[in-house]
Amino acid sequence: MPNFLMKRWHGYHVVTLVTMTSILSAILTFYQWQLGLIAFIAVAVIIALTIRARNEFEHDLSDYISTLSYRVNKAGEQAFTRLPLGIILYNEEYQIQWANPFMNELLKEQLTGTALKELSSEVFKEVKEQESEIYSDLQGKDFRIIHLPNERLLYFFDATEELEYKFLYEMDKTVIGLIFLDNLDEVTRGLEDQVRSKLLSHVTDSINKWAKANDILIRRTSSDRFIAIMTEETLESLEESKFVLLDEVRERTHEEKVALTLSIGIGSGEDSLREMGALAQSSLDLALGRGGDQVAIKERQGKVRFYGGKTNAVEKRTRVRARVISHAIRDFIKESDQVYIMGHKNPDMDSIGSAIGMAKIVETNGKEAFIVIDPDDMNHNIRKLLGEMDGNEQLWPRFIKPSEAREHVTEDTLLVVVDTHKPSLVVEPRLIEEVERTIVIDHHRRGEEFINDAVLVYMEPYASSAAELVTELLEYQTKNPKLGVLESTALLAGIIVDTKSFAIRTGARTFDAASYLRSRGADTVLVQKLLKEDLAEYVKRAKLVENAYIYSHGMAIAKGAPDATYNQVIIAQAADTLLTMNDVVASFVISKLKDGRVSISARSLGDVNVQVMMEKLDGGGHLTNAATQIESDSLEEVEGMLKKKIDEYFNDGGDES
Repeated sequence: MPNFLMKRWHGYHVVTLVTMTSILSAILTFYQWQLGLIAFIAVAVIIALTIRARNEFEHDLSDYISTLSYRVNKAGEQAFTRLPLGIILYNEEYQIQWANPFMNELLKEQLTGTALKELSSEVFKEVKEQESEIYSDLQGKDFRIIHLPNERLLYFFDATEELEYKFLYEMDKTVIGLIFLDNLDEVTRGLEDQVRSKLLSHVTDSINKWAKANDILIRRTSSDRFIAIMTEETLESLEESKFVLLDEVRERTHEEKVALTLSIGIGSGEDSLREMGALAQSSLDLALGRGGDQVAIKERQGKVRFYGGKTNAVEKRTRVRARVISHAIRDFIKESDQVYIMGHKNPDMDSIGSAIGMAKIVETNGKEAFIVIDPDDMNHNIRKLLGEMDGNEQLWPRFIKPSEAREHVTEDTLLVVVDTHKPSLVVEPRLIEEVERTIVIDHHRRGEEFINDAVLVYMEPYASSAAELVTELLEYQTKNPKLGVLESTALLAGIIVDTKSFAIRTGARTFDAASYLRSRGADTVLVQKLLKEDLAEYVKRAKLVENAYIYSHGMAIAKGAPDATYNQVIIAQAADTLLTMNDVVASFVISKLKDGRVSISARSLGDVNVQVMMEKLDGGGHLTNAATQIESDSLEEVEGMLKKKIDEYFNDGGDES
């Protein structure tokens, strides 16, 4: 305890002594004044000593406070200048007014007077946006920066270890993967047991070696399914290697003269194993919906990542499935009071033809069907088809505008979406929200955007067209539908358009469907009449083709005039025409649409996956037939974006990553 505090403690006792002495002096004076006088003199001496002690105490206290204040200020100054904590003050022009020695030593320069932007453009941007907490890298160290905008003050805390621990924690998180042999039943049907066992042994051996090399726990759950448990660090490594397992299995089984492929669905980024498992299953469904032979990685937040998808989908749908779907659709129709059928915007023959075929299925089951179309959004081929139907008492009343459809929606209305599965592409997106039950029938490879809560989904990327799928559904209706000439012709036109007259994506089932429609009166001459081109549009298309050039790897690119607009059909036809030229492996046509957006139509012969490139530009489609629309005023800008995606595709070895 300091001496002056001890004195203060003694002072309290002196005051008590003086008080008691004064009382005794008064009593003595009352009885004997001489003794009382002596006592009062003693009291006076004590008071004098007390006053002196008090003065000394106050003087010592003042000295102590002064010394302590100096030491505190000195310690604060030392901490302010020597602690491993950066401090920067800046002015209204974002110029550094003062920095403590730590910051100057860290950057090996005097920062006073330097623009904050020169210190770090990233920090400067966050400071301008008045972010309160900023993470940035300076001189190889990670810093957590506390920003006080009102004081224009920045505190720099070394967060290297913090972020390292956080990174290690994230890398150690569990990831669940589901592995599925896409077409095991199809390729092994008819094989001898010995050959089948040998094939499965090769596949299992490849999967086990891959798992061991990457520290993955793998367990087989059935003859064609595996479950894989790994960490985020392992997943990152697998993504860097582009999931070479897909290629290994494909090549190894090819040696056995079969085409067996894998699909992998991975869920990550969740703390709950149950939710992660659901993400993995959803990813696997997405991979299979896109044709298989690929990996889909899904997190709760963030875009789905794809790898693989290098081969054309192998047809594996069965007539049993078509019959089951047909009967299920019949039951849903019977439970409804009316059925709306809707295709995609700017419909083509496949969209309208499949919608007409679905309307026939509804009519066969005794319910009213209405096809939702936008009269202001259709090409001349569709107008010709509707012109043929004008006056037909059975067909013409089925077509209604989107506004009419929304007015008459009931609780028991059923909506059937054909030739697309993306809500943003349908004729009237609001109908999807207002109708409680929706059925999706599509032949495109599944994309990330999808109609939620559909009661029935019939997606077959192995089919040539939606018209082919609907034709099969017609065949399996219990009541034999009586197709008219226009109805069967519209369906056949849809198949012909999407297969380029049976040249691409054509399987045995495609010819079966065409044969069925021909037997029901489909008029091939009328199909040619409907598909005839307008001379002016032919010239516009020819001008597009005239501007084409070979970019690289046989990629042909054609670009429209900056001041010209084209409809989607002409752009697609120009891409098809380019694909027929020598040395062209894939074709891309860039042009402005009437709505101001820039469209890219892409085609390939199958060696190049144009869907991958278009998906990276927020589009979609098939491996050989894809497109996208981009919000941009500049054709040159879009052309540059396309070239970049082409370069990335070939730099990645033609992968989907």
